[in-house]
Amino acid sequence: MAESELDIKLLNLLKSVDTPTVCNAIEVAQKKRGFSNFTHKTMLRSDNDAPAVVGFARTAKIAALHPPSESPDVIKARRLEYFRQMASGANPSIAVIEDTDYPNCIGAWWGEVHTAVHKGLGLEGAITNGVMRDLGDLQEGFPVLAASIGPSHGFVHVQELGTEVDVLGMKVKQGDLLHADRHGALVIPPDTIPVLFDSINLLIDTESIILEPARKPGFTIDVLEKAWAQFEKART
Repeated sequence: MAESELDIKLLNLLKSVDTPTVCNAIEVAQKKRGFSNFTHKTMLRSDNDAPAVVGFARTAKIAALHPPSESPDVIKARRLEYFRQMASGANPSIAVIEDTDYPNCIGAWWGEVHTAVHKGLGLEGAITNGVMRDLGDLQEGFPVLAASIGPSHGFVHVQELGTEVDVLGMKVKQGDLLHADRHGALVIPPDTIPVLFDSINLLIDTESIILEPARKPGFTIDVLEKAWAQFEKART
């Protein structure tokens, strides 16, 4: 989607629910199963107790396994342009970084310094198929979702800015709206955004038809059959 101000009611609701709920609600909005633009492998989160993060993607590609082939001046200039890009555009925003060395990533882009810098620039968090480090010293309130943990930055450098990236099967374009928590991350399809608030609430309401009796004493297969019939009717 083209970046814009996100409806405050939808933003607050998205922040209050987990990523599996949003994943299911997208299918409610699309009226079919099969949504798949989410991370497809287990990821590590710097702070599992942090709430979900929601924001528009700021994308880049990095590498660290080998020294850059371009001149130091080009690499330095691109890094500065990277920070300019991260600081620009609509908020809330999330850094989404593809490490092109994957699956052989060795260099951490995300550590104490970069998490502090990105939070200071106004970003909500970061998602990467690469490496994070400095656990225990990462900036509070800036959760990182990464594929691995390691001690070194290697030869880490920025390769591309603002291009489409792939993070463990999740395809992300600059400006896409993302939702992420300890389960992983997903891209919210633009066509579902106008109805997503209602879809999340419908999902919660229909799931309560099963969850409420299941959590009460006296739950039996007969109770389940009746509740499931109501559940199926509410979803169609």
